[in-house]
Amino acid sequence: MTLLALVLIFVVGPIVELYVIIQVAHVIGGWETIALLLVESFIGAWLMKQQGRMALRRLTQSLDAGRMPTKELVDGGLILFAGALMIAPGFITDALGYLLLIPPTRAVFRGLLMRRFRSRIELGRSVGPRLRMFTFGGRGDVYDTTGREQGRRELP
Repeated sequence: MTLLALVLIFVVGPIVELYVIIQVAHVIGGWETIALLLVESFIGAWLMKQQGRMALRRLTQSLDAGRMPTKELVDGGLILFAGALMIAPGFITDALGYLLLIPPTRAVFRGLLMRRFRSRIELGRSVGPRLRMFTFGGRGDVYDTTGREQGRRELP
């Protein structure tokens, strides 16, 4: 992550959040703004609990079916990130948190995230009943599960 991104996240972000809170307080009042922030935080916590349970259920079903739960794990991470955003007081972070908690919009973020990191994910493919081979860094070197190098060969 670059220095500019860190400055945007940790300096500019809170300043913008504070500006929005002050503007809303000017329109609807200070106590009403605080109440609104509390209410949307409680709604977000409830929604996060519901979505977290559903994600855990889908993860368990995927594991029971013998599939790698990639989408389910990414969904769980996005739900946790949404919860962290909901903890931070502010309307912008809460709005982003709600977007991550709603399944259709979370699917969009999940797709973007998985596309972004697809090249960095190590693929494990089965080559036998008990032997799996892994490639590291896309170099074509193949290792079995014991870590012994098997030389170069094409993946099936």
